Amino acid sequence: MKKLTKEDINQEVFDLYDDYAHNKIERRQFMEKLSLYAVGGITMVSLLSFMMPDYIDSILVQPNDPRLQSDYITYDSPKGGGKIKGLLSKPLDSKEKLPGIIVVHENRGLNPYIEDVGRRAALEGFITLAPDALTPLGGYPGNDDEGRTLQRQRDRDEMLEDFIAAYEYLMSRDDCSGKIGVVGFCFGGWIANMMAVKVPSLSAAVPFYGGQPTDEEAANITTPLMLQYAGLDERVNAGWSAYEKVLKENNVEHMAYFYPEVNHGFHNNTTPRFDEAAADLAWGRTIDFFKEKLQS
Repeated sequence: MKKLTKEDINQEVFDLYDDYAHNKIERRQFMEKLSLYAVGGITMVSLLSFMMPDYIDSILVQPNDPRLQSDYITYDSPKGGGKIKGLLSKPLDSKEKLPGIIVVHENRGLNPYIEDVGRRAALEGFITLAPDALTPLGGYPGNDDEGRTLQRQRDRDEMLEDFIAAYEYLMSRDDCSGKIGVVGFCFGGWIANMMAVKVPSLSAAVPFYGGQPTDEEAANITTPLMLQYAGLDERVNAGWSAYEKVLKENNVEHMAYFYPEVNHGFHNNTTPRFDEAAADLAWGRTIDFFKEKLQS
């Protein structure tokens, strides 16, 4: 049987998966609608397998990478979930204080992809913390479907407090320089935007395809922003023009990049929405931005 590629898949399937991944349709509806595209030699099994994340073969920086010290820690989040688990990573041989980066997961908890992103960023000379907002519910359950179900049980604003507490935790560490940024994806992109609203001392924020704050909230931002958007992501992109207007009116340092013909989630290399060229370009820009704002 021919191995599926992105070119074999109708864009409507990616849009359907986006609706499913963002809780707009239930799994039963997703499966029923997906079956309509199982035609012309494409079976339902192969289509479903192709659309689901592959965490085994997609990790770029292994958990035991000898260049890193990477371990789980627990920190206090009194305004959020109480005690939150996170993956803390930093270069193994670092002798000096390092700038920090909070890495914020999507709407499904701290899965292997986000842990990998935390390690990737650490290799660039940062101390990174990737929290799991599902900690109060037992943590990331091992698959994204259950993770999404669990995350819907938590209050969004309380989860925001968990990531603000992660910032405060990094600030308290002797090995952190006190210059801290945040990068987040999807739900995590909204968190990154909102941390810029809520944490005036935040040094940099990079939301990937993240929902925007309200105009009133955005007017409070002073943190430099780099905003990464997917060209085909009409749902999230619809909020950009209003956000941009407020940022310009308040002279907030910001730059926004739109990557044409790529889907929401294009940085996530575990799913077929991944676009290597756009992901590499966006990540390179992100690291350069963090080096400019946090390491200087």
